[in-house]
Amino acid sequence: MQPTTLTLGHSPDPDDAFMFYALAKDLIPTHGFRFEHILQDIQTLNERATRGELDITAVSIHAYAHVSDKYALLPSGASMGDGYGPMLVAKRKYSRAEVAKKKIAVPGTMTSAFLALQLWLADSLPQSAQRTPHSALHIPHFNYVVVPFDQIFQTVRSGQADVGLIIHEGQLTYQNENLVVCEDLGVWWGRENDGLPLPLGGNVIRKKFSPAVRRKISDILTASIQFSLAHRAEAVQHALQYARDMGRDLADKFVGMYVNHWTLDYGEQGREAMRRFLGQAFEHGLIPRRPELEFVV
Repeated sequence: MQPTTLTLGHSPDPDDAFMFYALAKDLIPTHGFRFEHILQDIQTLNERATRGELDITAVSIHAYAHVSDKYALLPSGASMGDGYGPMLVAKRKYSRAEVAKKKIAVPGTMTSAFLALQLWLADSLPQSAQRTPHSALHIPHFNYVVVPFDQIFQTVRSGQADVGLIIHEGQLTYQNENLVVCEDLGVWWGRENDGLPLPLGGNVIRKKFSPAVRRKISDILTASIQFSLAHRAEAVQHALQYARDMGRDLADKFVGMYVNHWTLDYGEQGREAMRRFLGQAFEHGLIPRRPELEFVV
């Protein structure tokens, strides 16, 4: 019998490559399924999810608010900022009030980093930036430009933007660019939310699959993560091809930030973090509805 082929979207980053090492190398049983790996940046994956194009995909938690009608959340594969997260960096340190008046380079408007930035800036924005009678959504009245995440440093260095919102390995390498941190949004979020992690990304599966099939696929993906954690050295070696000039030690550190106990299962704390993050976004008019968090169990 021919295996059932499923499209699996994830970003070409060391943490995702680490997670799916066992699947990419056929090191675990896949029980009649074959996975076609689609490697694209998270903003592109978010956009594709709004169209329901992929069977399984990584998405920003921000984007899940827009695709919860099509996708259910898988319990594994989460990226949580546990005391760290996306950072605002600049050539010199700015206060929140100053950042609100600067031009900010961001990696995409559907990223969780952008949503966290909007929440962080909420009280610093002019009143005109609140909900309008013609729109159910808040229109952000701050100056930003969308650039690919790996071009944000260059955008700030060249003066095309004053502040950069950095994600991925930039959180570990910004000092090499002679930039300073204005705010770590993961630290801010934890400080304001009882120490909860900042929910950044997760894996989702199309609701067109029956609950039994969703569970079977969920178990396979969780097994891949468990395999990598149990065979860390080999999985990190595999992930290095996506490490964008990071050495092994730095890549291993980055993987450890985003593939850990949160990744195996959100747990109740992780679920509460998601509820609070998207709840606050809805209350500020930043997302169209308060989504029901539907997890595969």
